[in-house]
Amino acid sequence: MPRPRTISDEQLLLAAREVFLEQGFSATTASIARRAGVSEGTLFKRFARKEDLFAAALGLSEYGAWRAQLRAQVGEGEVQRNLEQAALCMLAEAERLVPSLLAVFSRGCDPSHNPMLERLDHPARADADALAAYLQAEAALGRVRPLDADVTALTLVGALTHYVYRELVMPRPDRGSAVMASARFVGGLLDVLWPGMKP
Repeated sequence: MPRPRTISDEQLLLAAREVFLEQGFSATTASIARRAGVSEGTLFKRFARKEDLFAAALGLSEYGAWRAQLRAQVGEGEVQRNLEQAALCMLAEAERLVPSLLAVFSRGCDPSHNPMLERLDHPARADADALAAYLQAEAALGRVRPLDADVTALTLVGALTHYVYRELVMPRPDRGSAVMASARFVGGLLDVLWPGMKP
């Protein structure tokens, strides 16, 4: 009969997350095992590779749920509202994951030296691609004017990314005002961009 686990996966992932956020991807599995109070062998029984542990600990595989939702909205509802909702979802996900992504980028931005970027499909690129695909599909239906969907998507993603970084560097003391500020920012951004998109 196998011995019962003395530490849950959640406890193990919490310890790994703490170490990765402190040290980046260069953190050793030995230091993670020490923090969790287990052997390295225990880590590798549950996670075959350090990259698997990293992705699970930082919740990176959960990012991008809004992309499928936006894809499903092609031809449905109001385009400006669909984009607004997607942008708000992107901000909410990014707020939770940017500290984790910074740990990924601590290894560099060249996918040949940073396998986590390939595994993540580089989130900013995937976000822009999802927005561009949505805009192209809506343009094909005549719901937005013919436009350079890639440039428009990059403009939107770039503005949102800058906003997330600004909020991380200069956080608002009142959490409720941060949520209101995000909604105000997204609404204002789409008010600026929408006149160039509407048919």
